[in-house]
Amino acid sequence: MAAIQLAESKEQIRRCFPVMHQLRPALTAETFVNRIEQQQSEGYRLAFLDHEGSVASVAGFRVMHVLWSGKTLYVDDLVTDEAMRSHGFGAQMIAWLIALAREEGCETFSLDSGTHRHEAHAFYFRQGLRISDFHFRMRL
Repeated sequence: MAAIQLAESKEQIRRCFPVMHQLRPALTAETFVNRIEQQQSEGYRLAFLDHEGSVASVAGFRVMHVLWSGKTLYVDDLVTDEAMRSHGFGAQMIAWLIALAREEGCETFSLDSGTHRHEAHAFYFRQGLRISDFHFRMRL
């Protein structure tokens, strides 16, 4: 089983960029580090799964209280390196996140996923997640 840890140093955050860039291609490496550090000051945490010296999977998440569901672990970002998919790394990351949510006394575990990400949706269903809401937004 590969090791999952939190990216807390600039170097650890930088190591996560190539994988996160697959999910968030508009980000540059510099923008990524700056945004992660800003979000960390707001409670965001960045976890990565290291497999044989390479980052295989990355998850950005936060624990927060939400009026309608109580304390929740919300996953902002979740991606496994395209070259390392179908090896169980994504499932290991989800299991780690759910275990952490339970440890922290969360009542729910949730994430949003773009409507075009059909393969990701199939993966989430296999992990036991179900669609519960629609997410609406407006660009400002």
